[in-house]
Amino acid sequence: MPRASSPAMPGMRSGLDVTNPVLVAAFRSALLHQGLVALLILATVAVAWASVRELFPTLKAPAGEREGGAPAGEREGGEREEPARRLVRYGFGLLWIFDGLLQAQPAMPAGLPGKVIAPAAATSPAWVQHLLNWAWTAWSFHPIEAATATVWIQVGIGTWLLAAERGTISRLAGLVSVGWGLVVWVFGEAFGGVFAPGLSLLFGAPGAALLYVVAGALLALPERFWRSAALGKLLLSGLGLFFVGMAVLQAWPGRGFWQGASHGKPGSLVAKVGSISATPQPAPLARLIAGFASFAAGHGFLVNTVAVIALAAIGIGLLGGGLRGWLRRLLLPAVILATVACLAIWVLVQDLGFLGGLGTDPNSMIPLLLLVLAGYLGVRRVAQPAEQEVAPALATVQAPATDPALARRRPASIRPKGLARGFVSARASGLVAAWGAFLVLFGAGPMAMAQANPVADPIIAQAIGGSSAPLYLRAPPFTLTDQYGRPVSLASLRGKVVLLTFLDPVCYTDCPVIAEEVHAADQMLGSDASAVEMVAIAANPVRYALRYVRAFDREHDMTGLRNYVYLTGPLAQLRKAWADYGMTVLPGRSMAIHSDLAFVIDSRGFVRTEIDDNPGPGTAAARSSFAAMFTQDVEQTLADGHSPPR
Repeated sequence: MPRASSPAMPGMRSGLDVTNPVLVAAFRSALLHQGLVALLILATVAVAWASVRELFPTLKAPAGEREGGAPAGEREGGEREEPARRLVRYGFGLLWIFDGLLQAQPAMPAGLPGKVIAPAAATSPAWVQHLLNWAWTAWSFHPIEAATATVWIQVGIGTWLLAAERGTISRLAGLVSVGWGLVVWVFGEAFGGVFAPGLSLLFGAPGAALLYVVAGALLALPERFWRSAALGKLLLSGLGLFFVGMAVLQAWPGRGFWQGASHGKPGSLVAKVGSISATPQPAPLARLIAGFASFAAGHGFLVNTVAVIALAAIGIGLLGGGLRGWLRRLLLPAVILATVACLAIWVLVQDLGFLGGLGTDPNSMIPLLLLVLAGYLGVRRVAQPAEQEVAPALATVQAPATDPALARRRPASIRPKGLARGFVSARASGLVAAWGAFLVLFGAGPMAMAQANPVADPIIAQAIGGSSAPLYLRAPPFTLTDQYGRPVSLASLRGKVVLLTFLDPVCYTDCPVIAEEVHAADQMLGSDASAVEMVAIAANPVRYALRYVRAFDREHDMTGLRNYVYLTGPLAQLRKAWADYGMTVLPGRSMAIHSDLAFVIDSRGFVRTEIDDNPGPGTAAARSSFAAMFTQDVEQTLADGHSPPR
């Protein structure tokens, strides 16, 4: 159905915009309320913890029995966290929190599918696009729940990592980081673009989220691995091979990296940087990136030569860090070069990752640099405890298994007093870590329940057409003919709730979508459908004959609905019905131009709700959402009975 030109005509708005005020307001409101609940829980637990510690000091565990909320046997001997592990934990903890805050952008509920997921999948193989289309649809059915859940999951993981210094709870945070990182890498980054053409470290390959996965896996390792240089050497060797592989890809001919601009067509690097410089961002940064794009356009071969040499040199130097002899001397220069190269790429090519669009993370250079520095610290600054310090530590670890007294005390830990002692003796950082874990569940639980619901959130329909308007007016009467040639009047439907719509029988755009929504609403009503009549009135001043109405029903599978009638009649009676219900219907070449309105009429003949049922973009989520809104308004009218609207 063509759109009318008048902006004042109801039902003629276009699709759903990423800055739609209804979605933005709902997202902000959900974040605010959920944030207050989360902070209230933290404050309550903190006050209870402090109060019990003061009121019952005898419940505190003996000094040295617990550290950071973990039993001494879980500390695995060391007194301090290794610097390399601390760097990974702090660095990626802060990154996760920053990513979570980026997910709180107002445009995220409607923008992530089209602005983030779709571009990532655009050049991927068909099977990747099919997988991401599923993720796109799942997000678009419940955008508010999905967007808020992502915020809390990522803020929760970051908080958990920052607060959990040692023990099982810290390693568990690493495992959760691995799990969520894989979800983001697959569905948010299209496998980091590794299956798409033009794979390059400069453009973010193999995906920032995959580096979060590597960091989480490292943190999930028992702490004894961090006390040996072997882990640092292994990490450096892996990173070295990665950099060498990326250098080979960067140097591979025919991929567009060697040319700056040829015959007016920019090479891959120039096109990427040029597109970034054109996006809204701080002027000084835009000028810097534009200047680099101009230089690369004129000296493409030189720029790519420098990039290839730098990547290869970094890779060889990192590989040397895991070996013996003179090659180890290459490690420090390689780390310095990696730092400079990563920062330069981050600014000039990746635009800090989160600028110039709907950024969800700072891209790959910062997490990659953190891993390089962690590998260097793991080799150079691993704490090697003296033998005399190791023996007492091992004795401490073995004591719980050999001391009969301690063995007898274990069952007390599950008694009320044992639980209270564990709660009181926990450190503040342990409580914060537990709160971070709670935030992850706080987001993951509602997200899982929302995704299990096949019906889209009515907020999408409200964002497209506006909220339904509550009314309490006597419904204008009409007497018309249904698709079977039988006379039907509004009075003959008294005792039933009526969902009234207006459909053009020769329309092939919006009206079939609205009919599908009515059909879906009838199914959602279940047993309540017997108390409801679905009524459509023909909305075409030229093609309104009975044969058009019947053809529409057959084509769009409406013939099987027992509580559905499609009404037509003499043009004068149709015009009166259109005017009585505020419908604007204008003739077109074939289809009519008409406003999209639906009404819910109660069993006594009063209009209770007016709905702008323009389906907008007509996506699966929009269709399901409008059906949900129809169902919601009809069920509310059924529940109200003869009472005036609340």
